[in-house]
Amino acid sequence: MRVTIRELKDMYRRGEKIAMLTAYDYTTARIVEAAGVPIILVGDSLGNVVLGYDTTVPVTMDEMLHHIKAVVRGTQKAHIVADMPFMSYQVDPADALINAGRLMKEGRAQSVKLEGGPQVTEAVERIVQAGIPVMGHIGLTPQSVNQLGGFRVQGKTSAGAARLVQDALALQDAGVYSIVLEMVPAPLAKLITARMAVPTIGIGAGVHCDGQVQVIHDILGLTPPLRHARRYAELGDATHGAVTEFVAEVQSRSFPNDEESHAMDQEAVERLAASLPA
Repeated sequence: MRVTIRELKDMYRRGEKIAMLTAYDYTTARIVEAAGVPIILVGDSLGNVVLGYDTTVPVTMDEMLHHIKAVVRGTQKAHIVADMPFMSYQVDPADALINAGRLMKEGRAQSVKLEGGPQVTEAVERIVQAGIPVMGHIGLTPQSVNQLGGFRVQGKTSAGAARLVQDALALQDAGVYSIVLEMVPAPLAKLITARMAVPTIGIGAGVHCDGQVQVIHDILGLTPPLRHARRYAELGDATHGAVTEFVAEVQSRSFPNDEESHAMDQEAVERLAASLPA
């Protein structure tokens, strides 16, 4: 049985911090779930760390569905959140509902996540009314990176901070079950969190959020260092070292050795050799 929205709300009421990580494939999802992560986000950040795009903007519904299905196949207990990609919900609430439905029906996610404040509340309401749980996302919204002028901390001015508070309240009123706060000053994230009746999940937003989310590639050291991402391993360096060693051993003929090879009856080999044309 997967972690439900009710269980997540119970964690919030108990004051239990909520850990969320991204995963984009079957193998990683299995490892993340086995480590005890209750929520796995199949983020459109896959555009950056898996598909090699400069931003998340080019990510399509088909690409999201491909990765969501893989993550779902690799898990049994974790709650799977599916990111709604750029232009899958911004045009019309009816289109937003159809696309959210695809992520649930075809992808078999348990909830969806979308970016924005009051401008997306009509879409949020429509999706929630259809029985699909929605996670909000404010602050640095990567799909709006071209409008924001880059990946910058949001809400540092009084006006910007007030706007983010209003964004959070508008999303709560629209029916979201949780809100991601990305790249928001820690004092502002604390203020927003204190005024919410749903959990906040921070990324680059300080310790006072109700939970934390990170991109799996960042914490494993597979991407360049980021201020808000603690590196718990250096798998990029480890992988480079392993591949370099593999190449060297192939070239030196030390790989594979006898133990890494499969044997065959010598008489059978000799009979086969004798039967072949010279």
